[in-house]
Amino acid sequence: MDNFVKQKIELAAAFRWTARLNMHESVVNHFSVCAKNDSSKFLVNPGGMHFSLLKASDLICIDTNDIKKSTKHLHEDKKPLETALDLHSSIHRKINNAKCILHVHSKYATIVSTLKKGKNSKWPGCIPPIDQNTMRFYKRVAEYNSYGGIAKGAEAKRITKKIGDKNILLLANHGVVVIGSTIAKAFYDLYYFEKACETYVKALTTGYDLKILPHKVAEKTARQMENYKPSNIADLYFKSLLKILDKEDSDYKE
Repeated sequence: MDNFVKQKIELAAAFRWTARLNMHESVVNHFSVCAKNDSSKFLVNPGGMHFSLLKASDLICIDTNDIKKSTKHLHEDKKPLETALDLHSSIHRKINNAKCILHVHSKYATIVSTLKKGKNSKWPGCIPPIDQNTMRFYKRVAEYNSYGGIAKGAEAKRITKKIGDKNILLLANHGVVVIGSTIAKAFYDLYYFEKACETYVKALTTGYDLKILPHKVAEKTARQMENYKPSNIADLYFKSLLKILDKEDSDYKE
């Protein structure tokens, strides 16, 4: 299969599974992947289309060198959102390993993004190490704590600068951005980050003090997760999702 076609099919699958997991919001979130490993061109979803309906053929190829030309032939309700164009073009250009970018306002990550951080908070970081999933992300999440409106123009550029060497960026009062060298890896991190945030939020609702594990244990566990065998577990997980879609929802490939 041609790599470009493969990317479109896999990205369409990521949209479908995000909808199944209810991690999307209305028709305003957006995913992208570099087209043919060229960071100046990327595939992105049209604005106004629900993730559960999206097909490979719906994806739009954007040339960051001439965004207007890439979209001028499209009807207004089929064009990518301005925020998608600004944010994804900025990240693809500046972050080397951002071959795939997933941005959602998923329920639990967004709740965590609203929690106050700092010296006077119960936990100064993103999510505390209270179980294996939260420890997976111990000190491995960047945070953008200066919400300045929707991710357009200068705001998109400021967000990009905050990613640094991390694969996950929590956007204060907004949501999350996950990047990866492949669609499978980015989706795997998105899935587990939302699970980790869910555990944290639900633990808080008990009203009891959290049993936060020490740095040594949390860092050890995070490293073990990074070196987990088989090393291609993200690919294996994503391939399983593709097989399920092939049986239950196969028009995503069209």
